[in-house]
Amino acid sequence: MLIQIVSLTGAMTILAAFVLQLWGRLKADDLAYLWANTVGAGVLTVVAWIGSQWGFLLMESVWTLVSAYGLVKRARA
Repeated sequence: MLIQIVSLTGAMTILAAFVLQLWGRLKADDLAYLWANTVGAGVLTVVAWIGSQWGFLLMESVWTLVSAYGLVKRARA
């Protein structure tokens, strides 16, 4: 049950950022957007690892790395 709550929290974090970006409230390079994607995808990466869900693990780990790269790129600018 706890893993489901953690998983839903990670997914809702990413989805909320996505919806806010579509509505024009966030930009793809805003810190809030990048942090939401990095944290949400990171949480889902751990969930995928625990569940041995290899396709999901690949997708979420890449999502985490790309989002983290965006944070680093933004910090250097």
